[in-house]
Amino acid sequence: MKPGLLFLAAGAALGASLACGLGAAAAEREVAVLQALDKVVARTSELEAPLDRPVRFGTLRIIVRACHAAPPEEPPENAAFLEIDEVHHDESAVRLYTGWMFSSTPGLAALEHPVYDIWVLACGEAAPAGDTAASEKPAG
Repeated sequence: MKPGLLFLAAGAALGASLACGLGAAAAEREVAVLQALDKVVARTSELEAPLDRPVRFGTLRIIVRACHAAPPEEPPENAAFLEIDEVHHDESAVRLYTGWMFSSTPGLAALEHPVYDIWVLACGEAAPAGDTAASEKPAG
């Protein structure tokens, strides 16, 4: 097995075991709080991404499928299952990332992109119904 594939397989196994361990005691949350970095202009943004609703950052479309937070009595950990696509000018999309990201180890399963970095900060609850405008507008 190639060294890169071995590392990827080991990371996937570790991620699955962490997700399983976190899932047993974790609470499902409605919103993932993500940190996004545009490396070209050195701009960071904090994105609130509700489950199953696309959020834009530059040319990226991010959909959070699950977000789990550890209970307060355990070490802090948030895990989110993300699907990240790059959307081109003709609205065609290329899948860049599918998988779990963890707030305590952002480098374990990172998006590899020359312009953007995305990582999970926290999992939380949705904003009150009157305060949805901030999460609907595209970032970037």
